Amino acid sequence: MSSIPVTPRPTAAPGVRRITETDINWALSEGWKDFNAKRGDILVLAVLYPVLGLLAAVIALNDRLLPVFFPLVAGLSVMGPAVAAGFYEIARRREAGIDSSWIHFFDPLNGRSRTPLFMLTLMSLVFFVTWIIAAWLIYQATLAQVGPMTIVGGFQQLFSTPQGWAMVIVGNLVAAAFAVLTVVLTLVSFPMVVDRPVDAGTAVGTSIRAVGRNPGAVASWGLRVAGLLILGSLPLFIGLAVVLPVLGYATWHLYTRMVER
Repeated sequence: MSSIPVTPRPTAAPGVRRITETDINWALSEGWKDFNAKRGDILVLAVLYPVLGLLAAVIALNDRLLPVFFPLVAGLSVMGPAVAAGFYEIARRREAGIDSSWIHFFDPLNGRSRTPLFMLTLMSLVFFVTWIIAAWLIYQATLAQVGPMTIVGGFQQLFSTPQGWAMVIVGNLVAAAFAVLTVVLTLVSFPMVVDRPVDAGTAVGTSIRAVGRNPGAVASWGLRVAGLLILGSLPLFIGLAVVLPVLGYATWHLYTRMVER
């Protein structure tokens, strides 16, 4: 059985590199190669569709939850880096040329990565809950002043009233702020704790430095991720079964370009 050498705990924060569009293209290409070798679409479907189905069923039974349906679906991307930890591990093992069977998908939860992963996941969960609360408060301050949002007339209410447009504009601006914060704090931190024995604070600090050194490239990456997630959501979120694993693998490869190992 192949063993993975344990890297000594670093005495200083790792260095970060400058990346370009070429590195982003390479990372996405490598992510696609990993997906072809270790697909993961069935795994995503097995988890994603029950969650979305449950949300849809709950909202169908209770119109009052309709205003938070789309924030809930969009907010799931905040938890994406935590869910993708298994894909980082598979990509890491493939890169190292060691056994990368699906039995290792949950390895990060059992080894040295467990505590920092828990801390980072807790941070992401706080972001997620805060976003849902913010979305609800925005709704209460805007569209709720017109009347309760309903399944039948929801889109008409949203796009035919000043309050609806205010909700769309303010909601998207706040969502963008949460998305930027998530990228800054998690782009490097989650794959880093899977890769090496560091604490969550060091990983988050490295992620901030890496993004700070590459604002343009990271903005380009974020736009590509957003575009792929939108495409993957049409129709009925089916494409996410491909998009999410590819992005998980690609994020690992982007990390290897951004951080000295």
